[in-house]
Amino acid sequence: MELSSLTAVSPIDGRYADKTAPLRPIFSEFGLIHRRVRVEIAWLLALCDEPALPEAPALTPAQRAEIQAIADGFSLADARRVKEIEATTRHDVKAVEYLIREKLPADCAVLSEFIHFACTSEDINNMAHALQLQDGLAVLRTEQKRLENTLAAFAQATLALPMLAHTHGQPASPTTLGKELAVFVHRLRRQSAQIDAVELPAKMNGAVGNYNAHLAAAPQVDWPALARRVIESFGLHQNPLTTQIESHDGMAELFDALQRWNQVLLDLDRDIWLYVSMRYLKQKVVAGEVGSSTMPHKINPIDFENSEGNIGLANAILGHLARKLPVSRMQRDLTDSTAIRNIGAGFAYTLIAVASTLRGLSRMSPNEEALAADLDHAWEVLAEPIQTVMRRYGVPEAYEKLKALTRGHAMTRETIHAFIDTLEIPEADKNRLRAMTPADYIGLAAQTGC
Repeated sequence: MELSSLTAVSPIDGRYADKTAPLRPIFSEFGLIHRRVRVEIAWLLALCDEPALPEAPALTPAQRAEIQAIADGFSLADARRVKEIEATTRHDVKAVEYLIREKLPADCAVLSEFIHFACTSEDINNMAHALQLQDGLAVLRTEQKRLENTLAAFAQATLALPMLAHTHGQPASPTTLGKELAVFVHRLRRQSAQIDAVELPAKMNGAVGNYNAHLAAAPQVDWPALARRVIESFGLHQNPLTTQIESHDGMAELFDALQRWNQVLLDLDRDIWLYVSMRYLKQKVVAGEVGSSTMPHKINPIDFENSEGNIGLANAILGHLARKLPVSRMQRDLTDSTAIRNIGAGFAYTLIAVASTLRGLSRMSPNEEALAADLDHAWEVLAEPIQTVMRRYGVPEAYEKLKALTRGHAMTRETIHAFIDTLEIPEADKNRLRAMTPADYIGLAAQTGC
């Protein structure tokens, strides 16, 4: 059966293919091979630039451009040729080496033995994976920031809109809708800063991390410095002390940070879902859409449910990778190799979740009538400010008196005012309490901003 969005095994490339398309050239097999070629070419050109290695001759500008074009112009046809070679070699990185040999300009044939010179496969792979993460993050962080900014705008627009808070699911001291949304903006941006602070390490130090073959071939070359120049040319950071593999601790840090951002988003999804169910938020009616196959009235908050489900999948993958990748038997085992190929899935499920929440937010507006009605039916929340003023003036058993008045009883403006009238506190404070309504009792919430 021909592969298409209808026949794909994974919804990443099926149902949600339109959302994950930007990740396809990065985390696909093509994307990995392309980045391997980029690393091999960078290493080859660095060898030619090394004065202490005259056997790798300096290149003319034209030769350098032709060799660089092997990486810059890498095509789907080139990737298919690598797979053809791999069918014989049964080794994916060696197949890349052979492709570059085939594509070397004729006047650079002397360089053929310097392709993959002194490298182990993991020197190329760890760099290629780091470049995938670098490029994947550029896509993901753009959408994450778009969500943060969209939510910030919604929060700012509703910053002064009073809302009854709920702790333990019960009416609590009022807040504002915008302030509660601003909490999530603050949390997401804090996690974003931690994502952006993660450095992506890389290594190019040979079979067990000691430059053994390098020194055997050319002891006069400063190999660690040469490796560092290549690594840093890609915007990566050299890990100077490794086994055969780069230790993946940087990857684990990144995946943990992404999980934390996702968990904050999941918390937002659930709160928005609850606000919709409480009618605090209204959903836009879209002509032609169906909410239920049998109940015509329904408009379901499916975007937030979709986001929540995909966050679960994303964090299951990212969490496994964060726990598994830093662990390798002695100098090398292959358990990381198959696991690391699923990085793209963790990114894809995250991207689907972000897109779903963004879509859901675009359809939300505050239901000011419902918000006001709930506040007007919750006069008991003023028990807190009244007993706090009483305590200021030393009224005995202030808390206990308000508890007896309000706990388990329906309160109205009249019952609250009748109680205030009995208090032995300054008249100015009585007047201030009488003027207070649940909608007024929001503290500094409207000054929060984001």
